[in-house]
This record gives sequence, structure tokens and C-alpha cells, in this order.
Amino acid sequence: MYSEARYVPFGDKALIVRFGSTISPQVNRRVHALDKAILSANLLGVRECVPTYCSLLVSYDPAQVSYKKLVSEAKKVQKLSEAHVSEEKARRAVIPVAYGGDFGPDISRVAQYHGLRESEVIRIHSERDYMVYMIGFIAGFPYLGEVADEIATPRLETPRIRVPEGSVGIAEKQTGIYPREAPGGWQIIGRTPIKLFDPSWQPPALLQPSDFVRFKPISIDEFRQIHAAVSKGSFDPFTQE
Repeated sequence: MYSEARYVPFGDKALIVRFGSTISPQVNRRVHALDKAILSANLLGVRECVPTYCSLLVSYDPAQVSYKKLVSEAKKVQKLSEAHVSEEKARRAVIPVAYGGDFGPDISRVAQYHGLRESEVIRIHSERDYMVYMIGFIAGFPYLGEVADEIATPRLETPRIRVPEGSVGIAEKQTGIYPREAPGGWQIIGRTPIKLFDPSWQPPALLQPSDFVRFKPISIDEFRQIHAAVSKGSFDPFTQE
């Protein structure tokens, strides 16, 4: 039995649907189920939905629909959406990663923080499946969780101005992949040759909320080989084992 969602106003043009304060796959699936349901229902006045770990922001046009009316309609949609939360089959991707060295400049810091060897950080990071909770802070960036406590590490005190495309990092209990070069303060432990974002794709982000990801350690030579295959469009992470 699901706990009751809370509907609260967010300014005069948006509302937030809160499904609790705990980060979990079950809660996150409810968020994304409602997100899809509201957009599919084409509710009057709804402009945009923004899903997070455990809440959904719904922006709307108050000239078209009142807050009270939108909440009423959204609750009806929510009831229907939650009947199908567990029915969708999750996609699974295997993301190859070259760990350490120039590709993972912070792996030694993560290892030292926990009193581990770098090889242990690699093993721990790559031995579990991670759920895609949401996409942000740059286009196509997947927030994945949660990493084992043994390697959960705070962000850098001073963020980097440039983090290379494909960099795989850790920030507290999260892990993620930079889809393009960008500033960032995550602990970078490796890099993938996989392309995560392309505006010409539909949808443009490779990974989507509720997908699952497992990282696979590879050598530098394998990195180059896969990068070449990706450039030719002949590598699909969803078909790898």
C-alpha cells in the first residue's frame, strides 16, 4: 500500500507532488509514473513536469486552470498511474568504463578516503546495478544510485572548471556520467566511451529514468575499440552482457 502523496502550491504557477522524503526505487517510480500519466492525459493548463528523486513539479497556466481544479485532476490521474507502477519492464544497460589513470584522476582520493586499494574501489563500483533516478543538471546527465557505503565520497571542495565528456563520478551516495564537457565537483574515477546525449535522437538522452546501469571495467585498448564502434553507431549498451 502506497503512502499518500502530498500536493502543495509552489508559487502561483506551479504545484509540487511530494511522495515522501526517502530516496528509493519504489518512490522514484511513483514520481515518474505520475509524470508520464499527466503528460499523456494532456491536462488543461499544464506546461511542464519536472521529476526529481521523490517529488514532481508541475507548472501550469493559472489563466487556463485553477490550482484547486488541477490538483483534483492530477489526483485522478495519479490513482490510475499507480495501478501500473510495477508493470513496466526496466531496461538494463552495461556501460564500459576505463577506471583510474588520466581517465579517473580522483580514484586514488576515493580509495584513500576509505582506506581501500584502487582495485577495490573499481570492484565495488562495478559489482552492482544502479537505477537512473532522474536526468539533470546538464542535458542527459543520469543521477544513479546508490553506491555502496564503502565508496560513498563527498564532492570536491573546489569544483573543476572542465570535466571531460564520458567522465564517471561519485558524489556522496550518487554516481553519474557526464554526457559532455562541463564544470563539476564530482569525484572522477573513470571514463566511458559511450555517447549519452544527442539532440538528433528521440529521446535525446541515451539513459532514461527507471533504467538500470551496470558499469564494466575495461582497458585503455578496449576503450579505444569501443569508442571507434560508438562513432560508427555499432555499439548498443542495452545489448551487452
